[in-house]
Amino acid sequence: MDEPILTVDERSAINAGRWFSTLSPSLRHDILRCAYAKRYRDGELIAARGEPPEEWIACAKGAVRVSSTSISGKLITLTYVEPGIWFGDVSIFDGDRRTHDAYAHGESTVLCVAKADFRKILANHVELYEALLRLHARRIRQLYGLVEDLNTLPLRARLAKQLLHLVRSYGVPSLSEGADIRIGLHLAQEELAQLLGASRQRVNQELKSIEREEIIRIEPGGLVVRDRHALMRIAESDRSP
Repeated sequence: MDEPILTVDERSAINAGRWFSTLSPSLRHDILRCAYAKRYRDGELIAARGEPPEEWIACAKGAVRVSSTSISGKLITLTYVEPGIWFGDVSIFDGDRRTHDAYAHGESTVLCVAKADFRKILANHVELYEALLRLHARRIRQLYGLVEDLNTLPLRARLAKQLLHLVRSYGVPSLSEGADIRIGLHLAQEELAQLLGASRQRVNQELKSIEREEIIRIEPGGLVVRDRHALMRIAESDRSP
């Protein structure tokens, strides 16, 4: 399904990426000049754990599920990479093999830069080193925050924070219900539970509870957030001792 050219919407998603948009025009130009697009169907493997890193990758459309499988065979989903986010640079830097699997979630497009081109860009743009340091620092902060939340927040608050993140990344305003925001990324409750490190049954109970409070609405096609401010209050609830 390879097509080297991004669509207008895909290119817009890349250019609007929070990190990529801070780079200088010349650096963005050099990255995009040697990049190529790959398109995947839902569930197709993009990169496999244990493979040598050959590409620096960005999501341009859809989502990329980053996951691994435990020794017991349990699937562990770490995150869903949204359009505009780059990943895969750590393995290129340290020369080690990829530590996780990456799968397309829905019809997805990724933008790739070959390892050799990535190194040439680094050689020509010292700015990229500094930008990647900022990117890695942000990832470390997020990781520490996730570990802290897992150890201090009840599931209800962690669920609210995850829903707010999905709203920021995939929120689509409702045309008919005023302030309602539909989460465009469709996740089964089992997939949402994997993100939270909880059982599907417990996540289902919390979702039903929040729905009864008219903060969200559960539909066959996904979730609709009806009261974002109420979700924020839940996410900011007192941390457990």
